[in-house]
Amino acid sequence: MKNVGYYNGKVGLLEEMTIPLLDRGMFFGDGVYDATYCANRKIFETDFHIERFYNSLRAVRIDFPFTKEAFLAELKKCIDLMDSDGVCFVYWQVTRGTAPRNHLFPDVQPNLLISITESALVDVRTPCKLMTEEDTRFFHCNIKTLNLLPSVMASQKAKDAGCREVIFHRGERVTECAHCNVNILKDGCFITPPLDNLILPGTTRRHFLQICSRLGIPYREEPFTVQDVFNADEIMITSAGTLGLSACELDGKPVGGKDQKLLRTLQRAAVDDFTAETGYAPAWRADLD
Repeated sequence: MKNVGYYNGKVGLLEEMTIPLLDRGMFFGDGVYDATYCANRKIFETDFHIERFYNSLRAVRIDFPFTKEAFLAELKKCIDLMDSDGVCFVYWQVTRGTAPRNHLFPDVQPNLLISITESALVDVRTPCKLMTEEDTRFFHCNIKTLNLLPSVMASQKAKDAGCREVIFHRGERVTECAHCNVNILKDGCFITPPLDNLILPGTTRRHFLQICSRLGIPYREEPFTVQDVFNADEIMITSAGTLGLSACELDGKPVGGKDQKLLRTLQRAAVDDFTAETGYAPAWRADLD
């Protein structure tokens, strides 16, 4: 199949799949999701994504009937239906169920949706443009809920301005991007915001902390400000498919470019870890040496 859609056990092409109008995801965004990448039909960092997904389910009190092992088997079944052995985006979500619109929790079974589409890792060789944006999202950003309208609006605003991403901030404190974590390099140290209810516990953020520990690179988990980002030696955005993309411009002003050696060291390590786990090496990897 060129892509795979799955809804409560039914499988087909995404463009042919349907969901009930009374699915609570339609009315309330009442559900959670997670996503990662696979290559050669192997999911990258499976355990961390599955654990975060189940943490989100518990946080919103959805009683998901699948064990982690059974759920992973459903994901793999969908991946195996793909025609391609290449890089694919693996997305899944669970809503509270199907019931007449009512704010109270219904006594129904949750709905499981999975989609698998061909994709590609972000080429981290070329820095991107970013912009800042006041963070008007709610106070549960650590849960991967389906309520993503503020991030959608901010992402479109960034595109309209010729930027790849926004950097959200509450007052002066930087939180994260619309769909990435944001990190900075300063004086040889990798700095990332601390985990709390204002940011998503990104699996790639965690991965970079592991890389730093493994390579003996200093790192800190601490708040930083918008001005700290402007003054950083490098700015890095990270997500499942964005393994350390740097920035060259923020709000129209040049930034970064002051510690390319450390930046490339971290990027190489992240891409090589992806290759070691999945067997896939992007063609542009050699240019990071």
